[in-house]
Amino acid sequence: MSKKGMFCILFMVMFALQCRRSEMPVSIPEEHVHAKSSSAKNIVRLSDTTREVVGIKVEEVKSQECKSVLAAMGKVLAPQPQKAIVGHAFPARVAEVHVKIGELVKKGQALVILESYEVGSAKSEFYKAIADRELAKLNLAREERLSKNGIGIKKNLLAAETAYKIAQSSAEAAHKKLHVLGFTEEQVKEIADTHQINPAITLYAPIAGKVVANEAVLGALVDQSTQILTIIDLRSLWVDAEIYEKDIAKVEIGQEVRVTVLAYPGVVFDGTITYVGDVVNEETRTITVRADVSNDEYLLKPGMFADISILLDESHPMPVVPLAAVLEQGTQKIVFVKEKGYFVRRQVETGAVDGDYQQILKGLKAGEEVVIEGNHQLESKLKEEVLKAAHVH
Repeated sequence: MSKKGMFCILFMVMFALQCRRSEMPVSIPEEHVHAKSSSAKNIVRLSDTTREVVGIKVEEVKSQECKSVLAAMGKVLAPQPQKAIVGHAFPARVAEVHVKIGELVKKGQALVILESYEVGSAKSEFYKAIADRELAKLNLAREERLSKNGIGIKKNLLAAETAYKIAQSSAEAAHKKLHVLGFTEEQVKEIADTHQINPAITLYAPIAGKVVANEAVLGALVDQSTQILTIIDLRSLWVDAEIYEKDIAKVEIGQEVRVTVLAYPGVVFDGTITYVGDVVNEETRTITVRADVSNDEYLLKPGMFADISILLDESHPMPVVPLAAVLEQGTQKIVFVKEKGYFVRRQVETGAVDGDYQQILKGLKAGEEVVIEGNHQLESKLKEEVLKAAHVH
């Protein structure tokens, strides 16, 4: 075969290999695929008509002077001085119940009526002691008159004086026993006037507050170990938080705090630091900080976990957005940022609430535009597109 023919055959073979290679799939680096996919999952594109229907409104991220914030996790607690356990010092039977759980009560309000053998016995002893004292008093007065008239016997006078002192002591002891049982001074006077031996005793609210526990059941037997009722004044609560050892110098009594809980997104509870611990936990290297937080609407519940933001004295410029711009997705805080022709879902780190605005610690900068109305619809649209994409694959 000639050289020209061999060259033609070689050219045709090389051309065929090149065509075959061009038909083979091109390998794309895996990290590029993930990056493109991740970006697409956070983008929502809407037509102008759809934007008007949804009611999308945006606002520019502002920068303003804000106090620095120290964030910490905390727990809502019932203040001990505002908590009362209602019980009885002796065995008794529940005769009447005048309140139910969840009810607001005033200080001094009747709660339950108990019937107790000790109460009946104490009243009987009290009446007897009063009668003995009155009799001893009359005998002493008679002996004093006889002695004054010169016809009395000194021995009898001394005996009458001794009997009166003993009767007086017995009456005082019986009087104090009624106080031990729970009777007030006014009630003791009423008992002395009525002379009714009734085994009933009424338990009154020692503080104003809400009944949060009620173990009072008609006919049930109770004793000194029974916590019949628990009352808490919930108008002001404690929030205890743990801060790290390195931040102790930043916190002091009197600083303002902002408290939020998962149950009420967007609701901020104001408080003040009232206690800074004196002992560092050796395991966690943290110290307890306590804030008194107002709870006039009874939204906060003891036992709740809370996010606490301590407003420090120093301040500096910080991006802020309207409260409506921030969505809470579990533990994440989300905003939608307007870009050219689309909206981007972005995770941010928030600080304290300053009036109607939320401080942004990370994730946004001044001048960007965030969605303040229609962001819930954007989140729903984004989830819908992700589900469609997953179904296609």
